[in-house]
Amino acid sequence: MKKNKRKTYSVFWRGFVILCMFLVVGCSTQTTGPAEQQEGAESKTGGTITVAYPFEPDTLDAHMSVASAGVYTWLLGGSLLYKDPATNEYKPSLASDYKISDDGKTWTFTIRSGITFHDGTALTAKSFKETVDRALNPQTKAKTAAELMAPIKSVKAPDDQTLVLELQEPYAAFRDALGNYLTQPLSLKAIEKAGESYGRNPVGVGPWKLESWKTGEGVTYVRNEAFQWGEPYYENLGPPRANKLIIKAIADSQLRMSALESGAIDVATEVPVKDANRYRNNPKYQVLEYLRPGVGLMLEMNLTRPEFQDIQVRKAIHMLVNKEAIVQAVTKGEGEVAHTPLSPSTLGYDKSLEKYGYQYHVNEAKKLLDEAGWKVNGSGVREKDGKTFSLNLLSTADLDKEAQLLQAMLGEAGINMKIQNLEIAGYMQEVVKGNFDVTLISGAYDDPDILYFYFHSSGAYNLSGVQDDKLDALLLKGRTTMQTDARKQVYMDVQKHLIEQAYVVPIYYDKAFTVINSRVKGVKWTSVMPTYNDSWIEN
Repeated sequence: MKKNKRKTYSVFWRGFVILCMFLVVGCSTQTTGPAEQQEGAESKTGGTITVAYPFEPDTLDAHMSVASAGVYTWLLGGSLLYKDPATNEYKPSLASDYKISDDGKTWTFTIRSGITFHDGTALTAKSFKETVDRALNPQTKAKTAAELMAPIKSVKAPDDQTLVLELQEPYAAFRDALGNYLTQPLSLKAIEKAGESYGRNPVGVGPWKLESWKTGEGVTYVRNEAFQWGEPYYENLGPPRANKLIIKAIADSQLRMSALESGAIDVATEVPVKDANRYRNNPKYQVLEYLRPGVGLMLEMNLTRPEFQDIQVRKAIHMLVNKEAIVQAVTKGEGEVAHTPLSPSTLGYDKSLEKYGYQYHVNEAKKLLDEAGWKVNGSGVREKDGKTFSLNLLSTADLDKEAQLLQAMLGEAGINMKIQNLEIAGYMQEVVKGNFDVTLISGAYDDPDILYFYFHSSGAYNLSGVQDDKLDALLLKGRTTMQTDARKQVYMDVQKHLIEQAYVVPIYYDKAFTVINSRVKGVKWTSVMPTYNDSWIEN
């Protein structure tokens, strides 16, 4: 195993972590809930829908946000492509058509005509060129948006309807970037007019227009009366049915639920799993649930530590983790045991990969540790060459129950593990420096290219310090293979290799829950987040 070269704390790291934690928690490829309750009801217009999210935006400028503003700015904009919730295929949205060259480097889009920004400016191919140029201009100091657009080598707009993007190299996951709010077209006219205050006065092409943003109180939107370009999965392709949409930031989950029950809000997001069944069985509410895409919760081992450079030790750690017990204790049975890092709701997952996983087997784990030279001493702790097998688990308070269960499970085999919980900012700073023995981490993302970020030797999320030439080659192949079926096979090979090498311990895939007052009808999940175009209020 090669020595790991730690990377600096980059803009991409900050943006991607927050993107995973806050924006793409809304990603979904599985929807269950109230659809059957809403059929047959007569839709209405008017009224205000109030939604609570756990966080407030940092800015409403899609380029300058470090992604915590995603749920806010997505409502204002649109994207070249969208992900069909039924098929998970990327299809044209603000584009009417697109094609990719045989070498995968030239992406040509035909921009739909008749679309306007909130300020009345017509959307053209030039609008997209100006948007890309702004994001990639170093003087802009764009955050995550610049990283998503980094594969672009050049952008051309030969006429109002034709947009040509030349990429540095073939990049299959670029479809996901083009379906992301961060690459939505921005009005250069509005940016120049607002200057430094644009983040408080954003202009997009989306179904909702900004009315006001009062810090600490919420963001208020009004429907865009000119909107006529909704995606085909909407029943209503025109302006939203409700007059207004208000998003409030309520960080504490119990306060969110109290606000829902008092009627102060209509929709509560990120509902704790322990509350899901209570609301699910209450006719006053509807529950939407989905299995998060990307990578599930994993126990990552710092592979620069001598203990973990022995594959037998890594396999033993796998066998000591009773995943089913954790799923039952933590998710109340609402999660799914993970056999591979990639979630079942993500392209490339295959159930047959389960046979390569490690079963919970304490005695076999103890045997592997014995064979690796880690013997139990008189104090009941394993040691080798005078060194005890002691680990520091770096985590956050949100994962304290998982941490305590793992502590007990590893302790059963004589491994002494201490838990260190930090606030998220401190955790991020320490974990990226490699100041941990083991850590718990997960990430939501709609494309299997997330495995590149986590496990490629140069990946921004490669906290374990994996250095594996075969794995690097597979992950690069996954990025550059454009044909979907062939790409699926590549990611099956990636996952099989990850399992065989036991680099990380996949623990569980979790669901997320949104609870809605039953008077609000028509809330839908896209592949990105809840949408309210079809939503209306029953008095």
